[in-house]
Amino acid sequence: MAKIIPVPTFDCVVFGATGDLTLRKLLPALYYRCHDGQVPEDSRIIGVARSDLDDQAYRDRAVGALKDHVGKKDLQPDIVAKFLDRVHYVSLDAAAAKADWSALKGQLDPKRVRVFYLATAPDLYGPICGNLKAHGLVTEQSRVVLEKPIGHDLGSAREIIRDVGEVFSESQTFRIDHFLGKETVQNLMALRFANTIFERLWSSDVIDHVQITVAETVGLEGRAGYYDHAGAMRDMVQNHLLQLLCLIAMEPPVSLDADRVRDEKLKVLRALRPMAPHEVSTMTVR
Repeated sequence: MAKIIPVPTFDCVVFGATGDLTLRKLLPALYYRCHDGQVPEDSRIIGVARSDLDDQAYRDRAVGALKDHVGKKDLQPDIVAKFLDRVHYVSLDAAAAKADWSALKGQLDPKRVRVFYLATAPDLYGPICGNLKAHGLVTEQSRVVLEKPIGHDLGSAREIIRDVGEVFSESQTFRIDHFLGKETVQNLMALRFANTIFERLWSSDVIDHVQITVAETVGLEGRAGYYDHAGAMRDMVQNHLLQLLCLIAMEPPVSLDADRVRDEKLKVLRALRPMAPHEVSTMTVR
């Protein structure tokens, strides 16, 4: 059985609370943390979006999300009830300059760890973080979580990193790629470095080539607007697939400390040979 790491009491504020990412991924994931006893009883999950809902209406949506995306054997009525007791909702246009933040501010306990999860479009990251600072919601114990993609090109990515960095320090900022939470992906590290048979054979002297296949089981599922704007390259290749490539090709890190693993991944990315424009048609398949 996996080890459950205890965490302090927290307020988790999810911006974009009515979106596909929150309903499909975040609420089920938070439910499983509650299911496994990792969420302290007095912690709160506060959904924030522009939709005009109250707590009960949002909890009804949360129940629907759990029924769709949590296994039936794990969907236990008593735990669902405990989870929903922790779920609250605030109607707020978080990117607007003159929005009223008093309702959200009133929900937060100044003594708790605050996690601000930005499940929104990347161009809202900077304005939301700026408003968090302007309304005094950022404390030393605050954390901000950014979902990929971080911008649409290098320039916009740097702009987002700069804007967020003006509010949150690097140690408070978590850029997440939810692909890394998949069990098969997490098992890659153990397969490579904890298995003496594979560890010795995992080299270019033995391996001829590696093929990474992403076999999707869902379609756009109401995300056409996002996908038309982002495209498959930004949605899958420059984050999910490059992360998998790094895990497969990197050298063993000195330790499993986050910075050490990051350093080895960075070496792989720096070693990649970018395609020249005239090579794309012969080196890729669309």
